[in-house]
Amino acid sequence: MKKIIFTLLFILGITSMSAQGLSKKQQDADIKPYPESVDVVSAKDFGAKADGVTDDTDAIQKAMNSFGKRGGTVYLPNGTYLIAGSLNIPQAVTLKGSIESVPSHNGIRNAGLPKPGDDGTTLLITGNKGKDLDGIPAITINTNSTLRGIVMYWPSQDPDKIPDAYPWGVAMKGKNPALLDVEMLNPYNAIDASHNERALIRNISGQPLRRGIYVDAIYDIGRIENVHWNPWWSMKPTLYNWQREHGEAFIFERTDWHYVINTFCFGYNVGYKFGASQGSTGSCNGNFLGIGADACHTSVKVEQSAAYGILITNGEFVALNGDDPTMVEVTNANHGNVRFVNSAFWGPCNQIAKINGEGTVGFSDCIFVQWDRNKENRSAIQVNGGSIVVRGCDFMHDSPQITISKDVQRAIVSENTIKGKVRINNNAKNTYIVGNLGTE
Repeated sequence: MKKIIFTLLFILGITSMSAQGLSKKQQDADIKPYPESVDVVSAKDFGAKADGVTDDTDAIQKAMNSFGKRGGTVYLPNGTYLIAGSLNIPQAVTLKGSIESVPSHNGIRNAGLPKPGDDGTTLLITGNKGKDLDGIPAITINTNSTLRGIVMYWPSQDPDKIPDAYPWGVAMKGKNPALLDVEMLNPYNAIDASHNERALIRNISGQPLRRGIYVDAIYDIGRIENVHWNPWWSMKPTLYNWQREHGEAFIFERTDWHYVINTFCFGYNVGYKFGASQGSTGSCNGNFLGIGADACHTSVKVEQSAAYGILITNGEFVALNGDDPTMVEVTNANHGNVRFVNSAFWGPCNQIAKINGEGTVGFSDCIFVQWDRNKENRSAIQVNGGSIVVRGCDFMHDSPQITISKDVQRAIVSENTIKGKVRINNNAKNTYIVGNLGTE
C-alpha cells in the first residue's frame, strides 16, 4: 500500500513540475513572442514604442534595413504603431504582425465589437493626408518581400463625412511581392498591384473608399485570392453614399493571365472594372473564379478586354442601387472577349446586361432573376453591337429576355429556359435563335 501511495505522489510531482515548466515557457513566449534567431528581430529592439502616440516609422524602417541584402523578418508584437511617414520593405524582408488570419474590427460601426487597436498588431496611418495617387504609398513591398498579419487603420478619416484623399495603403513592386492576412479597415486607396511580376494578394479584408485593388502593366502572372471588401467601418449616409457614387472595388487594366479567386465587394459604383492600360499598352485577360459584387450600381464594367478574353466562372452579381442598376455594362470601346459561365445575376435591377462595342460577350448556364424592376418592358440582355452568345441559361423573371439591335454582327441564342412567353426581339440578320422554351 505504501508503495502505491509513493508511486502516485511521484507521478503527481512530475505532473506538477511539467505544468510549471509549460507555464514558464508560456510566460517566456508572452515576453518575447518571436523566434530567437539572427533572421528575426523585433521592431521594439530598434526603438518602436507601439503606444499609438510615438511615431514608429523610423524605428520600423531601421529594423528592416538592419538585414542588409540577406533578408529576414521584422516582427511587430501586439500593439498600436503610429506611422506618420512611409515604410519601404527591402528586398527579401518580411514585416510581420501577430495576426495569423485576417481579422475584422467593425466596432466603430457596431458598438461592442472589436475596434482597431483592441487586439493584434495595428498600424495607424496618418502620413500624406490630402494626396491621392500622386502621394507616396504608406507601405511599399518590393522583390521577394512580404507584409503580413497586421491591421491598417486611417484614424483621421471621419465616418460621418466625405473621405479625405490618401495615397495607396500598399504598393507592390518588383518581382514576387506578397501581401497576406492583412485588414485594411478604411483606406481611401487600398492596393496598387501594378508594375510588378507574380504578385500574390491573399486573405485581405476591409472597406476601401475610392479604389480597392488596381492592376496594370503586369507581364507575368499575378494572383489575387480571398479578398473581401465590405462596409464594416462606416455606413453613415454622407460617406457611404459617396463611396457608392465614386468607389471602384477591383480595377484591371493591362495584365496577362491574372488568376483571381474568391473575391467579393459590397456597395460600390463599380464592382469589377476592366479597362485599357494607363501605364503601358493593352488590356486584361485572366481567369476569375467565384467572384461576387453585391449592392453595386454596376457589377461588372468592361471598357476594354483582350482578344483572348476575360473568363468569369461561378460569379454572383447583384445590382440594385443608382439611377440605372445593371449587372454587366460593356462599352463602345471594347473589342475583346468576355465570358460568363455558371453565374447568377439578380436585383431588383433595370437590366442584366447592356452590350456595346465590337467584341463578343457570352453567357452559358447562367441564372437571371429580377430585372425590369419598374415594369418598363426592359429586356434582361440588351445587345447594341458586337456579337452575343446566350446558351443554356435560365430566365426566371416574366419580362422580355433579349433585344438584339440591327447593328449586331452575330447572335446565337439557344436552349434557354424561360418563365412566361419567349420574348426575344431580334433585329439583326446574322443570327441563330433556336430551342428556347417558355412556360407559356
